[in-house]
Amino acid sequence: MPVITEPKLIAGNANMTLAKAIARRMSMHRGMSVNLVDARVERFNDAEIFVEVYENVRGEDMYIIQPTSNPANDNLMELLIMADALRRSSADRISAVIPYFGYARQDRRAKARTPITAKLVANMITEAGIDRVLTLDLHAAQIQGFFDIPVDNLYASPIFALDIEHHFKDKMSDIMVISPDVGGVARARELAKRIDAPLAIVDKRREKAGEVAEMTVIGNVEGKVCIIVDDIADTAGTLCKAADLLMANGAKEVHAYITHGVLSQGAVARVAGSAMKSLVITDSIEPSEEVLKSPNIRIVPTAPIFAQAILNIWSGTSVSSLFETETLVPIYEGMYQRG
Repeated sequence: MPVITEPKLIAGNANMTLAKAIARRMSMHRGMSVNLVDARVERFNDAEIFVEVYENVRGEDMYIIQPTSNPANDNLMELLIMADALRRSSADRISAVIPYFGYARQDRRAKARTPITAKLVANMITEAGIDRVLTLDLHAAQIQGFFDIPVDNLYASPIFALDIEHHFKDKMSDIMVISPDVGGVARARELAKRIDAPLAIVDKRREKAGEVAEMTVIGNVEGKVCIIVDDIADTAGTLCKAADLLMANGAKEVHAYITHGVLSQGAVARVAGSAMKSLVITDSIEPSEEVLKSPNIRIVPTAPIFAQAILNIWSGTSVSSLFETETLVPIYEGMYQRG
């Protein structure tokens, strides 16, 4: 059955820069103007959120672009209220594009009498009338199973692989990928496989949340250009300690590739004063002015992969094709030249 309607984008306030970039990329792919649907997402005086959509969306295929980053509760409520507004306006299908899925770290009961908030958020998203979720590097893959609707989880590792091959092309034989903890080994192994690099692990033991009591390097990093890979950098305390430990164990350089740069509580200053030569993050979370001005933090764009994923969902073609590095080379249009 042929697709009749064009995909339509609408955005909340969480990351308007990324939403506009996705619209621009889709315009290039479609050869026609793709604009964000005209709407207002505002606060009343008592901080209640109000949404009004100014365009007709009846029967349309809608995509809400809204990471649920800080302030997580406000951004989550914006997403839910926008979904309700679209559902009540007779949109045919509503997909939530959530570049950063907040509350993902609360994906299990680590101790007695604690919530599984990621599951609660999944329930709220489903009940709001959203038909599909598109996200990037979920903290835990099993969160996809919290939903009773389709979830497409994109991966940053193919983009990171392109970036590493471009920026470290003269050092590829010295590269070693580092997992900052045992739980992140699968993610680090995936990147190491893509760039044909060895893998080492920083084993950390915590006394309590946010505080690391002991760290040990598993593997020989002497003389290596170490690349730490992880999904979230929050306070960056553990990341900086890992960089210091790697240098103390004989590493030549330490860099980090982190998908979601939360970077709270003085993290930017902490990174600037650390042993890391560079921290590479994506724009899944709207970067602050402090992040943009930091000399050793670099941002890689996600608009190309999100734009293509939205078009693939809309046209009913494969999203998993975007997991392959070779597929991303034309999407990133000469930004990274291989070979």
